[in-house]
Amino acid sequence: MQETDARLALIREWLARELRLPLTRLEPASNDASFRRYFRAFAGDVTYVVMDAPPGKEDVRPYLTVSGLLETVGVHVPHVHEADVSRGLLLLEDLGTTLYLERLHAGDDPSRLYADALAALANIQVRGAAAAAELPPYDEPALARELALMPEWFLRRHLLLAPEAAEEDLLATSFAFLIREALAQPAVFVHRDYHSRNLMVVADRNPGVIDFQDALRGPVGYDLVSLLKDCYIAWPRERVAAWVAGYRAQLGALGGPCGESDAQFLRWFDLIGVQRHLKVLGIFCRLWYRDGKSGYLADLPRTFEYVLDTCARYAELAPLARYLTLRVAAALPPANARERA
Repeated sequence: MQETDARLALIREWLARELRLPLTRLEPASNDASFRRYFRAFAGDVTYVVMDAPPGKEDVRPYLTVSGLLETVGVHVPHVHEADVSRGLLLLEDLGTTLYLERLHAGDDPSRLYADALAALANIQVRGAAAAAELPPYDEPALARELALMPEWFLRRHLLLAPEAAEEDLLATSFAFLIREALAQPAVFVHRDYHSRNLMVVADRNPGVIDFQDALRGPVGYDLVSLLKDCYIAWPRERVAAWVAGYRAQLGALGGPCGESDAQFLRWFDLIGVQRHLKVLGIFCRLWYRDGKSGYLADLPRTFEYVLDTCARYAELAPLARYLTLRVAAALPPANARERA
């Protein structure tokens, strides 16, 4: 509590005394899955968002780098008005409070919202080619580290399932296949969390894009699957496949890397989706057991269903699908019920 109070006092002093804003109110804006916090600052007729990233726990420099790269290609990210890197404070443009997820749950037309999001993504992947070259690669070690989260946190910690030797071999073989497939895709600018909780509904250059600081240069299908196989809202397979085909045509018209056929592009999309969702299963569980954030456990069944559905569609992943169906699926509901209790 003392640290929190000290950070709030620091923020108030920075805004009022150093930046000389006519600060009238400061209230929590949001939290995310890290140590970063966000506050909405009211200053006269203008509102801002303050990012609080405590040094030693968070580093604002990647955010500043990626923000600049995305702004150069016309993406509507929160403009950085002021930055105090040493103290982990940023004063940002306020994009409002309306998340894509909120409007989708309220019944807004997903075709319109996704048309904007897909157009923005195509712009990032095509016009952002030079920017992508400045990002670290989404390479084999990074992909492998992410996949390792699933057996550690989802299987062992959450489901209390210790894979047997043959199951460990199966996971290793499946993970190696997914990594090879990921590295075979054309590499583009990858936001890494391009989904309905990180897209804001805004009047100018919709959508507003947030939470991009972990961007890498990696598989063309990654951000597309984050959006269309969203861990927080699901759509019928037929609709998703139509969106994917339409996006491929859009990407091709702009000169982007769209593959040789709709089938190849859909395969890229599906297989990087398995990698992402296996990682997310681990991350959601780690957020609870390590960080005390339980809200993500409710999204495990949807995320797990994405993995099961896709593995069943590809012969190379059929053994993994059998293992997940026979050994893992039944353990998830009681594990979630145990933690809710």
